[in-house]
Amino acid sequence: MKIATFNINGIKARAEALPRWLDDAQPDIVLLQEIKSIDENFPREMFEERGYNVETHGQKSFNGVAILSKLPLEDVTRGLPGDDEDEQARWIEATVVGKRALRICGLYLPNGNPVPGPKYDYKLAWMERLYERARMLLSSEEPALMAGDYNIIPQAEDAKRPDAWREDALFRPESRAAFRKILNLGFTEAFRTRTQGPGHYSFWDYQAGAWNRNDGIRIDHFLLTPQAADLMRDCRIDSEVRGHEKPSDHVPVWVDLDL
Repeated sequence: MKIATFNINGIKARAEALPRWLDDAQPDIVLLQEIKSIDENFPREMFEERGYNVETHGQKSFNGVAILSKLPLEDVTRGLPGDDEDEQARWIEATVVGKRALRICGLYLPNGNPVPGPKYDYKLAWMERLYERARMLLSSEEPALMAGDYNIIPQAEDAKRPDAWREDALFRPESRAAFRKILNLGFTEAFRTRTQGPGHYSFWDYQAGAWNRNDGIRIDHFLLTPQAADLMRDCRIDSEVRGHEKPSDHVPVWVDLDL
């Protein structure tokens, strides 16, 4: 089962590029971030005609997450637990059943800039709620994953120019510590189990020729429970997608699970 995460930076802007990638890559499940659309305006037919079931958690002009799945989606929930007043559309989860059931959680973690300030406070509070949801997923002792745009640069090797990010919310010590706290519960960060070393990125800014200079950062991640990690066959970044026509500033990352 091929499962991908892809921050598309606007469904309208990616109306041609996203279907083209789907037809080429043929993922079974896709977790989308920054759809930037309310649920009613999301172009479901584009994906349904390709055999995908579609579930969205949208928001006008900002944020928004979605799941595309060639398998039926069961027990769909929206919104990260822990704050009933949080109106930002950043979390969606569902169960799919292949050879066995898999709980999939798609997330768009807050950016947090500028630092310090209320946006960074919100990021850290959101990550504390994520920690609690992660604990619950582990306690089920079933295959599960949390994937999406984490807006976290885990280590210096995950940025071409780490010094340029030292005071950024994506690389601040507090942000990285909150990410490690979740990992240390017992999750596997899928990409780094397959690929080591610098030079592997999932985001390149539109400005200053970042793509042409490979001036990127790796901020899109798969975190797997032990039961899901046991099923992993591969994890890769489709970096070449960034060079296609009208690209997102992110590229897809995918895992292949024996499901």
